[in-house]
Amino acid sequence: MPSTHKQEKPWDTDDIDKWKVDAFTPDDNAAGTFTEESSFATLFPKYREVYLREAWPMITRSLERFGIACTLDLVEGSMTVKTTRKTYDPASILNARDLIKLLSRSVPAPQAIKILEDSTAADIIKIRTLTRNKERFIKRRQRILGPNGTTLKALELLTQTYILVQGNTVSTMGPFRGLKEVRRVIEDCMANIHPIYHIKELMIKRELMKNPELASENWERFLPHFKRRNLSKRRVPAKVTDKSKKVYTPFPPPQEKSKVDLQIESGEYFLGKQAKERAARERREEGQRERRVEKKRERERDFVPPKEEKAKKEKEKKRKRNDEDGKERKKKEKKKRVVEIAEV
Repeated sequence: MPSTHKQEKPWDTDDIDKWKVDAFTPDDNAAGTFTEESSFATLFPKYREVYLREAWPMITRSLERFGIACTLDLVEGSMTVKTTRKTYDPASILNARDLIKLLSRSVPAPQAIKILEDSTAADIIKIRTLTRNKERFIKRRQRILGPNGTTLKALELLTQTYILVQGNTVSTMGPFRGLKEVRRVIEDCMANIHPIYHIKELMIKRELMKNPELASENWERFLPHFKRRNLSKRRVPAKVTDKSKKVYTPFPPPQEKSKVDLQIESGEYFLGKQAKERAARERREEGQRERRVEKKRERERDFVPPKEEKAKKEKEKKRKRNDEDGKERKKKEKKKRVVEIAEV
């Protein structure tokens, strides 16, 4: 039987986007209204109450376009969304569920409403359970933000997503591919891998995508490979003795003298209680006296006048001048003698 899938398809041209998802319209729902009602509810913190009350009319208008009903319960502190007889898109209730989740995680309402679009997805990453130590968790969470939020902004630009770090979670919105990259970056950051390494990798990938010749090639040779250095956590002693220089002897080292043995040698052991206290007080006072003298010497060290080099230089100049004068005097006397001898 001849193959049918290799036949020419005149309707399949290059200008067709095969990955495009067409919007779901009421005409696509041939079955009519839903037989069962679906609903989702979520709690929100107390500090979000004022903001949600102000933004709730806008949220209600956005959900009415898809036939979704929503209620805000301020007494219980919960948000609920449910389908109605006007609901035509089965996936709209799932988008509404993600909407109330994002609102409870402090995402602004104008940004959270974008989740109702088909091209946008949401992902809430729980990061508190990834690190036990609270101080370490705070430091690594700060790495996601970076100085003045620069690291977070770079991740948003490279992955084309929206990222919000709030408390123990990270809320992300955007295309599926971007959400996958963001989750990998954040989980690695909580595992002590800095986000800057992933940012470098994403920047290189973005440049490689622009080259159509590399579309069917492996990009591993272009991507950076960072070695993970596991530093030894074993305690290093302050003094390391070189045992190779010591001569081996089968006998154990002599036993160190105890405090009582030292007291017996010095005679302090046989003294009375008052004599022991007097000896201890004298030792303490002697140590205090020595420390006092040492501190006084250190304080006076700043007030010691420096050696005057100018006086030394002036003395050397005078000495040189005197030597020159003496040499000139000797020369004059020698000339006089020569003249006297010549006259004679």
